[in-house]
Amino acid sequence: MKIYEKAPAKINLLLDVLRKREDGFHEVEMIMTMVDLADRLEMQELPRDTIIISSQAGYIPLDEKNLAFQAARLIKDRYDVRKGVYIHLDKKIPVAAGLAGGSSDAAAALRGLNRLWQLNIPEEELCTLGAELGSDVPFCVTGGTAIATGRGERLEPIESPPQCWVVLAKPPINVSTADVYGKFRVAGIDQHPSAADMVSAIQRGSFADVCGGLGNVLESVTLDLYPEVRQLKESMIRLGADGVLMSGSGPTVFGLVSKEGKLPRIYNGLRGFCKEVYVVRMLT
Repeated sequence: MKIYEKAPAKINLLLDVLRKREDGFHEVEMIMTMVDLADRLEMQELPRDTIIISSQAGYIPLDEKNLAFQAARLIKDRYDVRKGVYIHLDKKIPVAAGLAGGSSDAAAALRGLNRLWQLNIPEEELCTLGAELGSDVPFCVTGGTAIATGRGERLEPIESPPQCWVVLAKPPINVSTADVYGKFRVAGIDQHPSAADMVSAIQRGSFADVCGGLGNVLESVTLDLYPEVRQLKESMIRLGADGVLMSGSGPTVFGLVSKEGKLPRIYNGLRGFCKEVYVVRMLT
């Protein structure tokens, strides 16, 4: 039997950092949602007790450094599963991009192996497992749209944003999340984005107010460290996207677009200097 799981990318409509915690992590408040750019995992049981991962992408690790591998090992160890699994990862989400591609792969592996091995693990328990792998994994387990607090693992589901097009553009650089958080200083933020205002805009279905409420305090670090990201954001605004923001710690920038007619100009304008540009829909 083969099990298939989709692993969509996430974007941060809002990312605020409140303080640094005693455990070394940062206390955050985020509003995250998913877009229709996705990896796809195919899982098949093996007769011997091993984990094998393959992928068409030559640039990702296929050993214990891979989060899907870690998810498989965790679920095997925790539930004493003495069977093996072969996982093929069809990679579409750019890596180290601020889109939670690795976290979504791990979440898809947890969901898929739960079905493959008929473990009947409740979703809440899968989220707890996911938190051991990374802060974004619990959200990727549940999907949808949610407010995330703590270090990102405490989730409160909310309504989906108004449907729209999303243009994603990743410059040819990788950004270390640890480096960005390491250079971030809460005291240096003059104005924090309002999660309450964003939730209200979503509840009212106001696309204009969702665009107006976009905010990411990590931009102050990443845009200074990487001029390419600043150029990308400024270009997307100039080309006519309705709301533009960097996702996560970057370097991917996304633009929300309400009218399909705007897309060719934005896409072609960005492709002039950025190879990785995607036009997708919000997953609602």
